[in-house]
Amino acid sequence: MTQLTAGVDPARSVVFAPLSDVGRSELVLQRLQNAITGGVLHDGERLPSESELGRRLGVAVVTVREALESLRDAGLIDTRRGRDGGSFVTFDPETARRFVDARIHGLSRLDLRDAAVQYSAIAGMAAEIAADRASEDDVVGLRELESQADATSGAGARRAVARFQLEVAALSQSPRLVREELRLQAEIGSLLWLCLRDEHVRTRSMAARAAVIDALAAADPERARSVTLQRITGAVEWLLDEKTRLELESDASAS
Repeated sequence: MTQLTAGVDPARSVVFAPLSDVGRSELVLQRLQNAITGGVLHDGERLPSESELGRRLGVAVVTVREALESLRDAGLIDTRRGRDGGSFVTFDPETARRFVDARIHGLSRLDLRDAAVQYSAIAGMAAEIAADRASEDDVVGLRELESQADATSGAGARRAVARFQLEVAALSQSPRLVREELRLQAEIGSLLWLCLRDEHVRTRSMAARAAVIDALAAADPERARSVTLQRITGAVEWLLDEKTRLELESDASAS
């Protein structure tokens, strides 16, 4: 199997991939905040050192330091001094949900739909090309990967989807598509796949991924692209419904 992610958790690779616009602590803050609230980084986990984070993300140490200060103020990390010190994730599900809800509330429907269109273009094209280029061994490897997918929790399911999408992009044999998949996962993945909170959605997602694999096995580019786009469309519609629910709650609280 042509894997760019062999032996590596792709969801975590997204967290520490270089930023495209260096020098802004807001980007570092958003990236790490999304990873913590999305469950990619776990409670009690030690983050890389400031210098290591700066190197991985392609930003200055002072930029990382500013972002970490904001995360501490928000109660998402705790910094300890001493030999075994460092910055540790302090994941609290209720706090995480409030952060995510605030982000959904703050984005316009146009922003959400536009992001989904962009992601659909990349993921759909990757699936289409992969159907032309994937070998039998690639398909077998993808099925094995799916057999290990965690559907017991939203966080586990999001990690499974992240890995699946990256593997399909890798099978397109296009480094540019892989880079765009990584970038878009870091930008909107934590929101787009929030629908996986729902057990029924997780079940449908697994069935849809299996359908994509079947399309790759049958060398059916149109089917691979169609199923991929359907998954993304369903995810963004769930997100828009969630935004409506949050707005109604906010209005009710204000009245």
